[in-house]
Formats: sequence, C-alpha cells, structure tokens
Amino acid sequence: MLIEGIFAAVPTPFYPDERVYYRKLEANIVHYSRTLLSGVLLLGSTGEAVMLDDSESREVLRVAAEAAAPEKVLIAGVARESVKATVALAEAAAQFRYDAVLVRTPTYYASQMSVAAVLHYFRSVADRSPLPVLIYNIPQCAPYNIPVELVAELAQHPNIIGIKDSSGSVERIRALVEGVKNAPWRTVTVTPIFEAVTGRMLTAQAGSEEALVSIGGVVDLDGKQSGMESHPSDFAQGRLRDKNKNDARVGHSVTLKTRTKEVGFPVLCGSTATLLGSLEAGAAGGITAFASCAPQACQEVYLAWKDRDFKLAAEKQQRIAAASQRIVGQLGMSGVKYACDFNGYYGGHTRAPLLPVTGAVKAEIEALLAGIRN
Repeated sequence: MLIEGIFAAVPTPFYPDERVYYRKLEANIVHYSRTLLSGVLLLGSTGEAVMLDDSESREVLRVAAEAAAPEKVLIAGVARESVKATVALAEAAAQFRYDAVLVRTPTYYASQMSVAAVLHYFRSVADRSPLPVLIYNIPQCAPYNIPVELVAELAQHPNIIGIKDSSGSVERIRALVEGVKNAPWRTVTVTPIFEAVTGRMLTAQAGSEEALVSIGGVVDLDGKQSGMESHPSDFAQGRLRDKNKNDARVGHSVTLKTRTKEVGFPVLCGSTATLLGSLEAGAAGGITAFASCAPQACQEVYLAWKDRDFKLAAEKQQRIAAASQRIVGQLGMSGVKYACDFNGYYGGHTRAPLLPVTGAVKAEIEALLAGIRN
C-alpha cells in the first residue's frame, strides 16, 4: 500500500447527549472524499478513540468505510492496551476493507514499557494483523517517545510499513528518515499517475466484473492495457462512464490500469505547524488534525512542495501556521471540532471530561480561519 500525501485525522461526531452521530460522520467522509486528500484516518487521537467502546469503534469504522470514495486510502486507529484487543480491532478494520492500521504504544503500564516490551508489542501485533501496520508516536498523549533506533529495528518487520510521528520536531523527522533508510523496500500497486490503488478499488472492480459477466462482458483484472477507459469512482457507484456503456454491453473488457512502484519506509508527520519542514526533511506526507477542518489549505502546502515551488509552499505554510498551532496545539479536540463546524464539516461536541470552547474562543477560531475557508 502506498502511504504518502496528506491525510485528515477525522473527528468522531457526537450528539449533545454524547451518542456517536453516525449520519454526520458519513456526511463528513463524503465531503472529505471530494477533496484532493490522499485519505483519512479514523479513530486516531483526533477521533477521540480512547473515548469509544469497542462496539462504537467498529461501527465508526464500518460507517466511514461505506461512505468513503474507493480511491481514498483508509487508515484505522486500532491501538488497545493489549496485543489481543489491538489485533481484534485490526481484524474488524480488515473486514471493512481498510488499507492499514495505526498503532500507538500502550499507556497504562507506561513505566513498564521497556524497549523489549515495546518491540514485543509492535511485532506481535504486526505478526497477527491482517493489515499493514503504521507505528504511531505521540508523546503528548502516550507517555513514551519511541526511540529512533527502536523504530529502525521495527522497520525491518515485513508488516510494519511506516510511522506517523506527532512529536512536532522536524529534527526528529529527519532522524527517523535517516534511521529507516535501510528498511526493506516494497513493491506497491499504484495507478498510472502513481496514486494509491486501494483494496476497495479492486473490490469495486471485481463487483463490476460480476455485473458485466451477466450481460456478456469480461473484466480484465490483471492490469493489462485495454482500449477502454475506467475510473475507480465510477465503479464505486456501480456504473461505468457513459462513454463506456455501449462497449460494456457488447462484451468489451474493463481494466483498472495499474503499475508498480518501489517504496521505502514512509515517515509521516502529525503536526501541521511543521508540515513543510518535515517534507523538506524527507517526510512522505502528513496525517494531521488540522486537515480535518482545512484539508485544502494543508493539501496546498504539499502540492506546492511536490511541484518544487518552494516559495509558494513556504507562503502556504505560513498561512496556516498560527491557526494550526492555536487550534490544534493549544485548544485541542474542542478547538478542532469547532473549527470543523465553522469550516463546513460537522464537529459537534466532545465527550466528557473534555470541555467545549467558550464564546470568546469561538470568535478567536473564526478569526484565525477567516482566510482559510474551504
């Protein structure tokens, strides 16, 4: 699986009585699917994952997966305090066709999280997880800053494919990139323009194969060239483009064209405030809370950097620096959720004991986002 670009760390919406507002989650995911984001993360820190029970977590994963466009990479936060519980949620994510899982270190027995214990935890999860594993380092919440040397050792595991580092340190990102440079390279399937091919894209195409077979058509799934253009989102809606309908009815094949790409061990930053610096230090992208309320603004930094327009990238970074630092870094989940409300997404309430923002803080958030609307 190709993991690069900008991902939104999606909040979990709640009713005022703290029930999960699944319909609003669905609407948000549909909205994110229309952006240029590479994908979304469910049940990360921004998703208030520690506030949800197991049944709620599974339902959040199901609803989001069913609402997401198939070309968006889906990452599920599955960390629990035990290997057994973490693997169980990873298995649920696999059932809903997620592409990877994000796993942080256990927190309750933090004083006993020795290097040996952390290695054992991540390796045991990776051995048993049906999905590729991304390490999650978030020392602000989990009282353990995973040493770079330990990450480099874990990067040798065939089912551990990357790390999200939310330390906020560009120097640490640089050290991680250097530390994992000897990790095994992997061959991943991508589109002709080097974007990720997700499992749901392949599943959707397989579904279209059954439909075409019933009317005499044949779907070629081996990635060979054909004379027929297709697009993943068309398959997601259970239809072909209008210009292909006649060909399908007379038995022509439909091909999801793919190629392969060699990739290393991606390091993704978790801090919008240091996004550009992290990209310059070698990060493959970012999974950030600020992208949940301002996805376009975050994406513009990445695209400018990707196009090697460093002056524009710096301007785009400066545009969001203060807002992201205040809203995410200082106000936390309540600030992020109100920013989502203000910027066209449903943020809603946080779960207690997290407190809502005051009227004065709401006005401050609105001022910070005045030039960062979607």
